[in-house]
Amino acid sequence: MSVSDSTTSPASARLARTVAITSGKGGVGKTFFSANLAAALSRQGLKVLVLDADLGLANLDVVLNLYPKITLHDVFTGKAQLEEAILPAPGGFSVLLAGSGLVEYSRLTPEVRDQLFTIFEQVKPRFDVVLIDTGAGISDVVLYAVSMAHEVVVVATPEPTSMTDAYATIKVLSAQQARESLNLVVNQVARQGDGRTICQQLQQVVERFVVGANGSAPRLNFLGDIPLDTSVREAVRKRQLLLELHPGSPAAQGVVQIATRLLSRA
Repeated sequence: MSVSDSTTSPASARLARTVAITSGKGGVGKTFFSANLAAALSRQGLKVLVLDADLGLANLDVVLNLYPKITLHDVFTGKAQLEEAILPAPGGFSVLLAGSGLVEYSRLTPEVRDQLFTIFEQVKPRFDVVLIDTGAGISDVVLYAVSMAHEVVVVATPEPTSMTDAYATIKVLSAQQARESLNLVVNQVARQGDGRTICQQLQQVVERFVVGANGSAPRLNFLGDIPLDTSVREAVRKRQLLLELHPGSPAAQGVVQIATRLLSRA
């Protein structure tokens, strides 16, 4: 996959690689991971967009210390054009930010579905990779956002509640979207190798209790783990990308390795 311009003529048009980043519960670092993954992919020479699909409870702007004057809400309501809402972000990628505290986007109405789909289709020819940062959980809005992507990354932590919710998410995606393969990232691991062990344990549970549309359990691809790292807390507090504030930190290197693995599976 290589960088190309935004020309979208029929002869040269190409569609982005689309990846939904989701989680069973909040507080696992999903949005922070999405932003830093985008930065890592951008460093590989790719044109990357992060679409904030956490409609109504968005916080990607907070993570990136952005103060957008135009959001998805303005595009939805016709107050602004899509081009005006796509903003440059630290790290060399672009963002399409959602509004926060908008109750009307807490459920998937036909209007929200159509508007989100239309915007997604419009941005795909303009980028090499589109990361969809979904909300947490299995609401209709989250599941629809995930359904638009070819690939799914489930972010979890070693906490039992996070693993239980990750399992529930995998089960629902298998049943409702016939997902045969999902990627897993384990954040905040205490020891190197813990993430792979957790993935194996989760795979065993999935194989025991989940039957996919093809009659077999979905396969979990372990993309990598991100270690517990005090640098992450500092980056969150300063509202900066970890890859820019502490690029040599263990957590930053974990994200870079995950980006490399993701690209190798193209």
